[in-house]
Amino acid sequence: MAGHFELFEESGGDCRVRLVDGDGTELALSICFQDKDSAAKAIYSLREIAASGLIEDHTSRTS
Repeated sequence: MAGHFELFEESGGDCRVRLVDGDGTELALSICFQDKDSAAKAIYSLREIAASGLIEDHTSRTS
């Protein structure tokens, strides 16, 4: 089974998006959004970025 996005509501009414892989492991958790429409727009943006975005390595390098 492929991964998927989960849209869920926090206790305060805000919405979040969770990215889950095919095994059910949470890979990413979004910031809080005020409503489902804003959260859904973020999913579309994330899909676009993930499809073409470059990887920037901001980790410290050791020799």
